[in-house]
Amino acid sequence: MTHPGTLYDLASLTKPLAVVPLFLVAQRSGRLTVTHRVGAVLPELDGSPVGQVSCQSLLTHTSGLPAWWPLYAETRGDPSRTLQVFRSIPLRPPRDDGPVVYSCLGYILLGFMLERVFDRALRDLFIERIARPLGLENNIGFLPAGGPIASGAHAPDAERELLRQLSRERDIQFIPRLEDRMPDDGNARFLGGVSGNAGLFGTARAVFVLASQFIASVSRLLSPEEIRLATSDFTPRDHEQGRGLGWQLARSRGCSAGPALSLSAFGHTGFTGTSVWIDPEDRVVSVFLANRHHPAHRDVDLHPFRRRYNALVTELCKA
Repeated sequence: MTHPGTLYDLASLTKPLAVVPLFLVAQRSGRLTVTHRVGAVLPELDGSPVGQVSCQSLLTHTSGLPAWWPLYAETRGDPSRTLQVFRSIPLRPPRDDGPVVYSCLGYILLGFMLERVFDRALRDLFIERIARPLGLENNIGFLPAGGPIASGAHAPDAERELLRQLSRERDIQFIPRLEDRMPDDGNARFLGGVSGNAGLFGTARAVFVLASQFIASVSRLLSPEEIRLATSDFTPRDHEQGRGLGWQLARSRGCSAGPALSLSAFGHTGFTGTSVWIDPEDRVVSVFLANRHHPAHRDVDLHPFRRRYNALVTELCKA
């Protein structure tokens, strides 16, 4: 049984709750902009295909990068070779208005870029620039030191299946082992538990407070202009997916928002079962945290439940 202080593996909620606000802070100070190219910030990748990719295309999942790649296998377990591996990862020609292919790799790169322009570790950046100003440093962050944590998977079954799908059975030996207080995501574990794509742990209240910073009338962290930028639709209207900076927009076909939320709503889901949706029209923030991989990976579609949950939260907020 859990209680309000239980920390959950937030998985891909790391992208909009950590990387996106840190990017906006970096832009505020002129360190990064949506037009910056990867190679200009990470010279190790200059001259490679991924080096030509813009921050905007990384943030909106239009970079041409594949959805997933086993960095731990490509490097034979050596994190120091990670950037070099990115030089050889195949990608389509990047276009800021290109098709959406949801990619964890793009956010891993964004994490590296943020560390480079601030000259600070991503974990420390999140504490100093995001969590501490909101009074959340003990309730959300990377590599949590204390507090109860919702149990996760007992074995890396999801990673094994992904490798099999790539016909990489021989590389299963390189999957980082599961440890307490480490994320479910294999690449995030390989990178020490701190990555731009996953690694954040938090309580339901902390996720609520942080997600609320994307509502202009209540935000203490972001300006209305920064919120407007992050939640604008950067993808053509005829695309099935509507994408802001990090956020998925409620107009996206088949997404987990549900009809109870307005078309101005935006949100995100996480592989461990988590989700957060924000409807600025009604100032509704719907947070759902789960650990569906305990004790073993479950390949179940949670979208119907999330839509119903969002409807119930909206109903309660309007009551």
